[in-house]
Amino acid sequence: MSRFMKTLTSNVHFYTAQLERAPIVIFVDNELTGAGVIEEITQDSVKVRGEYYMRAACTFKYAS
Repeated sequence: MSRFMKTLTSNVHFYTAQLERAPIVIFVDNELTGAGVIEEITQDSVKVRGEYYMRAACTFKYAS
């Protein structure tokens, strides 16, 4: 089953994507703002390609 464009909504989704090195895309207000592999996860943010994205302000989806 494809995960393409499935939203990452829980810690399990984020940590699974990080462990699998699955590419994700990041949206703010339906505008694509970033893409890549998760480098770091905190309670408040996700680091992708050296940039921190606030979990409360962004939507994270699988890119593949």
